Amino acid sequence: MPTTTKNSATRRPGAPRLAAQKGAASGRSQDGLAAAQENAAAGYYARIEAYAQKIRQTGDVPGIVGLLDEALRDTHALHAVGELAAARRQVQAAERRIEELKAELDLIHRLVREDPLTGALNRRGLHELLERETARADRSGTPLCVALIDIDDFKRINDRFGHEVGDGALRHLVAIISEALRPHDVVARHGGEEFAVVLPEASVAVATTVMERLQGVLDQRRYDTGTAQLHMTFSAGIAQRRTAESRDSLFARADQALYTAKREGKNRAIVAL
Repeated sequence: MPTTTKNSATRRPGAPRLAAQKGAASGRSQDGLAAAQENAAAGYYARIEAYAQKIRQTGDVPGIVGLLDEALRDTHALHAVGELAAARRQVQAAERRIEELKAELDLIHRLVREDPLTGALNRRGLHELLERETARADRSGTPLCVALIDIDDFKRINDRFGHEVGDGALRHLVAIISEALRPHDVVARHGGEEFAVVLPEASVAVATTVMERLQGVLDQRRYDTGTAQLHMTFSAGIAQRRTAESRDSLFARADQALYTAKREGKNRAIVAL
């Protein structure tokens, strides 16, 4: 009888059906991946739209920055989801834009809180700072002092040297104050040639020492006008916040002490009653 040899190319029974099943499974996997992509993208864009709605309803810059941080975290999370690999470039572009918006908002927030001439806080920044510091002082039971500083005979400086030199004198004072203050003390322009220094966790004795040190540094560092070495002094009124005292009351007492310092000869610091 003739012998029958098996052909290696001969397919086993059921092989076509197995291949078809594998193809179907692969198709289902592709369909599932596409669905996952669509669902993830839809969820992401829905969250971004929700953030956009919150931003439109938020007038507080720090609040907006916080929302952008949340949106950025959601965007970062997309990198970890393999099903959105096809949208990687769009994701990276979104991240860059969010970072740019945060930087722009940070700049705007700083500009609306800072005095453009001296770089010190302006009144708005001062009020925001005091709101935080008074709340912290109330919680912790620590003292909080405010000192009002006024350059002595500033009108004479303007009249003799001109307003440009007067502006330079203001910048000179703020630079010296900023260098000589304790790390957590803050200076703000209160108006004209008057400045406020906020001294957290400072008793009247500590605040007085700080003011006297500032006066000593200013006495040693003349302001170079380009044509003269200008000797500057300032008077200060110091007030320690009473329990639950309002901002207006605190500043009124410091202002009265400043008036007393001017009346008693200038270039001195007086503590409010």
